[in-house]
Amino acid sequence: MKIDLTHTTSSRINAALMDARRASGSTAAGMVLTLVIVTDEGSAYDALKAANDASREHPSRTLAVIKRAGRSPRARAETRLDAEILVGSDAGSGETVVLRMHGELAAHAQSVVLPLLLPDAPVVVWWPDNAPLHPANDPLGALAQRRITDAVTAESPVGQLAQRAASYTPGDTDLAWTRITGWRSMLAAALDQRPATITGAVVEGESYNPSVELLGLWMTNRLRVPVERIVTGGPGITAVRLRTQDGEIVLDRPDGLMGTLSMPGSPDRMVALKRRDTAELIAEELRRLDPDDIYAAAVRTPVDRLREKLPAEPAPSSEAVPAEAAAPARVTAKLPDAEPAAAEPAGPEPTDAEPTPKKPSAKKAAPRKRSTS
Repeated sequence: MKIDLTHTTSSRINAALMDARRASGSTAAGMVLTLVIVTDEGSAYDALKAANDASREHPSRTLAVIKRAGRSPRARAETRLDAEILVGSDAGSGETVVLRMHGELAAHAQSVVLPLLLPDAPVVVWWPDNAPLHPANDPLGALAQRRITDAVTAESPVGQLAQRAASYTPGDTDLAWTRITGWRSMLAAALDQRPATITGAVVEGESYNPSVELLGLWMTNRLRVPVERIVTGGPGITAVRLRTQDGEIVLDRPDGLMGTLSMPGSPDRMVALKRRDTAELIAEELRRLDPDDIYAAAVRTPVDRLREKLPAEPAPSSEAVPAEAAAPARVTAKLPDAEPAAAEPAGPEPTDAEPTPKKPSAKKAAPRKRSTS
């Protein structure tokens, strides 16, 4: 059932919801929370579809807040509230209200949302994109017990993580953290099966993916070891390597679907590490409404503690990581750049003749050494 209301108010929307519930034969609400989605017209469809799919696990009243302040002074001066009510199969297992706020009303969205919240039920606010700098201080975020953002939609995902760390308030979370739940579970299970002392770790993944950074920060915080950051083409996180005295524990997922878990002394095993859609991520976040202390500790870990390496950068030292503990592809790609840097200080004679190039002078310097010896 779909009901359109123009130039309406919150009380009329509540009355229309009651009438729609009676018409569908259900007089009780039967919903467990209120999910407020703050989005725009471009992202509203995908966000509502994900919320409707998640409502089959968590029946909820979904309020989509779309602010349309207007571009011209005349449009900004017009204050109007339009609502679209969806009940039944169009709204998953709950109720959906799309609130389009025009003009000055867009700056006071909390006054429209507050009367529509379910009584005695938790409130969750989700920003699919364009999240505020301080979600807890936002007028809508102040109404919620949980506030969900997504750093991957920001222009600078790593910079967004730093902002989330600076503005963290108990109840905040980010979908970039939710995306690594499977990785954290598999790595913890691997260490439970084979207890070992971790001496170092490597995280490989896309350069702009904040989930790769969060996974490295989590391992830095929990394992207390240096974590190396390797940039790959993706998709997402491609591999994690834990260095031990017996060898490497490797969790590799090159295609974004299935992963391979390799441990010393054990056969390789295939594990399910499929990249999940937004509906599954939202459903996971709605399972717990208490503060996530593990996320707080991970996001507050300084990002500069990860040692990021690009393919063109030289290795810091050939003695820092043994060759047998590193991937062969990275060893062959980085050692040629490190050898000339170490060989230049050993031959100071060619630098005395400045007009001659470096390479020809190095060739002439070799015979002079042999003649003196």
